[in-house]
Amino acid sequence: MEPKNPVVDYLRMDRIPHIWCPGCGLGTVVNCFVRAIKTCDIPRDLISVVSGIGCTGRMAGYLKLDSFHTTHGRPIPFATGLKLANPKLKVIVCSGDGDLFSIGGNHFIHAARRNTDMTIICVNNFTYGMTGGQVTPTTPIEAIASTTPYGNTEEPFNLSHLAESAGAVYVARWTTFHVRQLIKSIKEAVQKSGFSFVEIISPCPTLYGRRNKLGDGLEMMRAFKEKSTVRNGADTREVGLDFKGGIVCGKFIDRERPTYLERYNERMTARLGASYKPYEGVL
Repeated sequence: MEPKNPVVDYLRMDRIPHIWCPGCGLGTVVNCFVRAIKTCDIPRDLISVVSGIGCTGRMAGYLKLDSFHTTHGRPIPFATGLKLANPKLKVIVCSGDGDLFSIGGNHFIHAARRNTDMTIICVNNFTYGMTGGQVTPTTPIEAIASTTPYGNTEEPFNLSHLAESAGAVYVARWTTFHVRQLIKSIKEAVQKSGFSFVEIISPCPTLYGRRNKLGDGLEMMRAFKEKSTVRNGADTREVGLDFKGGIVCGKFIDRERPTYLERYNERMTARLGASYKPYEGVL
């Protein structure tokens, strides 16, 4: 008998083959995501995946889960609405660095500040891969993009430090080379109560890699292997990324604080007493 692919039950096979370029890391991300979800023992009808616009945004359409492919930069407010309507849902946002931290950046910091109970998975390939390879908030200084043909001069975000500073309770970073660590990290983030964030450094050989002479997908993956160091618990102020420099990976933050709804119910109970019924959503 031919062995069954362990992730196929979670994929919409009628939409395969996918549209991603050869060498793109998103296939690896989907594989790791599904393997992590399978070990979480969460009923499928209680999982909702939300994505925005971009290459990573296509993830939601390939997953055989309740999923929403929403407008550019708005997956987090959409996910917030889902969580408030039905707090029993496990809401996961999968999107790219441009979508989440450019037009969507304000939503990210406020969801983290509130400690909204959701998981954010950011596939960071340092470029807008779907719309022409423009510079993004994570593009390293000196890197070439279609909108910075002489090299980027803008300081990029250190996403891990931004997430911690804004209030995230779980922060981790891995590359698409670190598949076992990534599966474990996604599982931990999904099972964490509060705003959790996983950054995945991923190759984009078609636009970012080609323009910056980084080679094909295999060469970029080889660079991830050679240039990555694992420093669990590292100070997030010291894990910023440089163009062609080292990549610090690991689980940086794992802490506890009340979620938005927990704090809301606590405050309302203190104010209204026994007459207040804790909010359980509208669905």
